[in-house]
Order: sequence, then structure tokens, then C-alpha cells
Amino acid sequence: MEWILASASPRRKELFAQLVEKFEIIPAKGEEKAESSLSPEKLVQVLAEQKAEEIASLPQAKGKWILGADTIVALDGEVLGKPKDEVDAKRMLTALSDREHGVYTGVCFIGTHHGERVKFTDFACTKVLFERLTSEQIDEYIKSGSPMDKAGAYGIQDGGLVKEITGSYSNVVGLPVELCASWIERIEKLR
Repeated sequence: MEWILASASPRRKELFAQLVEKFEIIPAKGEEKAESSLSPEKLVQVLAEQKAEEIASLPQAKGKWILGADTIVALDGEVLGKPKDEVDAKRMLTALSDREHGVYTGVCFIGTHHGERVKFTDFACTKVLFERLTSEQIDEYIKSGSPMDKAGAYGIQDGGLVKEITGSYSNVVGLPVELCASWIERIEKLR
């Protein structure tokens, strides 16, 4: 079975490599479009599906299975994507300090089975409780540059930010390994 990961994320690449031995990386480049009124669960599935669909439409994807994924952070009903700038990163990290939020990752698998196109979408949610962060700690973290390409302006792997999590750690990194493993197992049984 041949696989394509529709993401340029080095973290997703590392996690997907735990699940499948060999795969290509063809990042989705399209603009993410979704209704802002969607729940976090639905939003991440719609965005993951858009990424997988974009790559599935390419000639080089024919006969291969594509995985699209998208991760967001949600706090009090507000979706926190990647920060626009350092001010936005500070706003997000200040809001997350000493509070619990949800990290949602949608996954979409697209492939063919007996000549028919097949698509599966799902999501994982992990609850994350942040440490109480001082303004100085937030400024230091922003200076490192790490928050700028991450949903919610943080990476759990950076350490020192998170007090506890409930659910999948890998989901917070960017790909729910346990959920993907169960889907890959089901897909492989389709042969």
C-alpha cells in the first residue's frame, strides 16, 4: 500500500513514520476555507478533508492512500489557529495561561478500494491544562520563535507550558497516532 502525507509539518512527518514504513510528502497548498460557525470537531474534519482532497486530485496520487490532517486549539469556543504575529501569540498564550483548553485534530484518509474511491474522516480531542505563565515567560517563549507556526501559539514538545493532559499526547503534537493506527489497520484490511 502506497501512502502520501498531505502536510509539510515535520512533527506530522515524524508521527506518521511511526505508523507506515514508506510514504511520500506532498503538502496541500490550498487556502483553508470553512464556516466559522462550525464546532471545533467539525471544523478540523472539514479542513483535513480539504487537504486530502487537494492531493487526491493530483495525477501522482492515483492508486495511493492520502492522509490529510489539521489541528486547532479551542478555548471557550474561540478557535486559536497559528498566530498572525508576536502580539497575537502573546494574546493567545496569556489567554491559555492557567486554563484548560481542547486540542482537536481532524484526519481524512482518501484512497481506492476495488476501483471505488473511499474516504474516511475522524477527529481526536485532547484536553490540555496550562501552567500559570508570567508575562516574562510568555515573552521569552515568543522570542524563541517556536510559537509562530503552531496552532494556539505553542508546541507541547517545547516543555514548561503544560501542567497536564487528558487524552492523546501525539494529537497535541499534530497527529493522533492511536486514532490513525486504527484507521490504517482498517484500511489495510480492505485489500
